[in-house]
Amino acid sequence: MHALFNIAETGIFTDSKPTVSTMFHYIVQFSMFAATAVAIGCNPSEKGLKNEPAAYGPTPSAAQLNWHEMEMYCLIHFTPTTFQNKEWGFGDAPADLFNPQHFDANQIAEAAKSAGFNGLISVAKHHDGYCLWPTKTTDYNISNSPWKDGKGDMVKEFMEAAHKQGMQFGVYVSAWDRNHPEYGNAEYAESYREQLRELYGGYGELFTSWHDGANGGDGYYGGANEVRRIDRSTYYEWEEKTWPITREMQPTAVIFSDVGPDIRWVGNEKGIADETSWATFTPIGPDGDKAAPGHIDDQFLGGGQRDGKFWIPAECDVPHRPGWFYHPEQDQQVKTPDQLFDLYLKSVGRGAALNLGLAPNTDGLLHPNDVASLKGFGEKLAKTFAENLAAGAKFEASDIRDGNERYFGPANLLDGDRYSYWATADGVTSPELIITLENEATFDLIRLRENIKLGQRLDSVWVDRWADESWEPLAKATSVGSSRIIALNEPITAQRLRIRLFSPVAVALSDFGLFKEAQVEYTMAEIERPGIDPAIWRVVDNGFDGGEPALTIDKRKETFWLTAETDLPKHITIDMGKSQTITGFSYLPRQDGNTAGLISRYMFETSVDGAVWKKVSTGEFANIVANPIEQVVDFDKSIQARYFRFTVTAVANTSGNHTVVSIGEFNVYRD
Repeated sequence: MHALFNIAETGIFTDSKPTVSTMFHYIVQFSMFAATAVAIGCNPSEKGLKNEPAAYGPTPSAAQLNWHEMEMYCLIHFTPTTFQNKEWGFGDAPADLFNPQHFDANQIAEAAKSAGFNGLISVAKHHDGYCLWPTKTTDYNISNSPWKDGKGDMVKEFMEAAHKQGMQFGVYVSAWDRNHPEYGNAEYAESYREQLRELYGGYGELFTSWHDGANGGDGYYGGANEVRRIDRSTYYEWEEKTWPITREMQPTAVIFSDVGPDIRWVGNEKGIADETSWATFTPIGPDGDKAAPGHIDDQFLGGGQRDGKFWIPAECDVPHRPGWFYHPEQDQQVKTPDQLFDLYLKSVGRGAALNLGLAPNTDGLLHPNDVASLKGFGEKLAKTFAENLAAGAKFEASDIRDGNERYFGPANLLDGDRYSYWATADGVTSPELIITLENEATFDLIRLRENIKLGQRLDSVWVDRWADESWEPLAKATSVGSSRIIALNEPITAQRLRIRLFSPVAVALSDFGLFKEAQVEYTMAEIERPGIDPAIWRVVDNGFDGGEPALTIDKRKETFWLTAETDLPKHITIDMGKSQTITGFSYLPRQDGNTAGLISRYMFETSVDGAVWKKVSTGEFANIVANPIEQVVDFDKSIQARYFRFTVTAVANTSGNHTVVSIGEFNVYRD
């Protein structure tokens, strides 16, 4: 009877307290199972699993396995910020500004599904504090919008649309709230946790609870209009009070933040993981203890750590457009299907996940260019991976664990199951596998996967091809994990290949595939904003020392003006040579990867005579360090002017006003 209850633990029993009759029923079932096992030559007590390799290092939870299998999902940014044409809202936009009269969650979900994405994350609240569901925690929410007469629930509509497309659903609730008057004290922290409870309890099973690393800074804060700083590692009491809510109410959800605890940020907003990318990671704070979100010190976010103590794989987040929110001037800057495919190879193909940011416009729809790009990407993915050119191949393995072909043989590499695998004996850590294809095949992508239920085991892989009666090197890679896609420089043709694997323990390889990248057609009209020719511009007043201002108008993104250190605010005044009708301007940050001098706050003034000045625009270039894209500012109305004065009032990544300033390109636009 003891053995029988062991069988119950495997899932044969479904009753928690089986009756005598049900026990008899299962005894009969077990006898039939044993007889069948003997008939096929398997010892039922062994079940082929008794001698599995021991797990190596940390292993993923069930929720993390689901996350790995999803591979790709989308994050939807849509708040009053969209209607302000800003990248981050300050928290001062009126609640009734949000009124997307043609909103269609199904259009957005269908477009994402057409691209092969398997989940949607609703930005239920961004840093501006505006809630897309009728929360009881603040009046700054969708019930005070004219959309659906204040009776709508956009989070619910995104959830329903995702499920209709067979996609999983998640939520993002910004911990930073630039609107809430109590931000910074204990009252807001509890209000934030209550927002999580509302979303966890009212929107079905979630696959992720997503948390941004941005916390604290300047904001509206109920009209205070001030800077508020908090200790991000302690203020929200993540471990003590916040994460337990997630674990209790949404046990299927992985928690994402910059350092986990389940999924970590890759360390950039380019959508790219490191070439060597470990799913294991030890988040250590500046004091040597385990780091909390928003409090890390010199972490290897992108690549992880080979000897990390926890399974915390990387997510690669990247917007579909240059910015996370919709900006009409970016309608021609949507990533192409080829660009998205390249990101897929450098994220999913390196063991991470791809999180693509989608940005509905003020109508509440994705722009046609976004929809076309997503569809093209989906077609490219489907066509590329439709046929595994290694199907039907024959394998010669240097070792098979226990000689057990059925459970540990290399034929498992072609069965489409991530968790059946080829394994070697414990002492065999550098095996070889020779693959003979049915026919010659032309390919440029090689896919490998490990059975990550047993940990991330492989240190490196070498692939050779047989040519001219000898083996010649073809490709190599380091980490493998849940997925590794090696892209060759050009397509090659071969029939015989050899894989050499190197691991500190027995290997557990679960997949091998050869594919040829497909080509799809995608066109998008290029539309340029009319700019004012700077050839006759003249600097009439420059408060900055050092560098060369002319580099800001040389039409070369790789150059930039870098000033000497100075105290802010400082300005530069330009005579455009004649009176012009101007509609806006743009600032391109330096593009060399260095964040020194990136402008975060500005003031733009105009004058017809150089004596009397009119303030036209002030604001911030938000998220400029993580996403240093061109910042376009459109004026509320056209302005007639001959002179403009651009004042830098603050730069990012500095604690004081004494700093350098950098400008890559600067443009002024006309009617």
